[in-house]
Amino acid sequence: MSALLRKIKLHLKQGGVIAYPTESCYGLGCDPKNQSAVSLLLKIKKRRKSRGLILIAGRMRELERYMLNPPKKEVLEKYWPGPYTLLLDASGHAPKWIRGNHEKVALRLTAHREASRLCNALSMALVSTSANISGTKPARTYRDCMRRFGRQVLVIPGKVGKRKNPSTIMDFKSGKIFRL
Repeated sequence: MSALLRKIKLHLKQGGVIAYPTESCYGLGCDPKNQSAVSLLLKIKKRRKSRGLILIAGRMRELERYMLNPPKKEVLEKYWPGPYTLLLDASGHAPKWIRGNHEKVALRLTAHREASRLCNALSMALVSTSANISGTKPARTYRDCMRRFGRQVLVIPGKVGKRKNPSTIMDFKSGKIFRL
């Protein structure tokens, strides 16, 4: 295990927030099972907890625990891995601090190589929200994250994907699109 990965694991275990490259920008993330870490992330971002948060993973098994009656793998493969965040019925493992004021949970099997590798190396899903203060443009570089967040977060070096827009958010059952 690399020194950086050990540092990231310890940081997350201690309730820290990380910034890491994703498909269209840097994302802010933390351990979704750690309520204190999620509260810290929301405070840094100045985001209302009622809105809920997205979880990403590199493997389906890291997301399945958050879904009530997971859809068949063949059906999900139409969207994943890829730029679709699906709103799925939440299981009892999807805490209120992740769902916000919703009964569904927002999940994405990421196609971004670095984000996927990070989740796989950590053997967990990560919170994934754009690295910005709510209402401002997200950070797209390591340097920009450092400038904006300084020591509040552990910034992981890497390259953002080529997507210009964030993931499409879709209710899986109804097909309704909430964000293109």
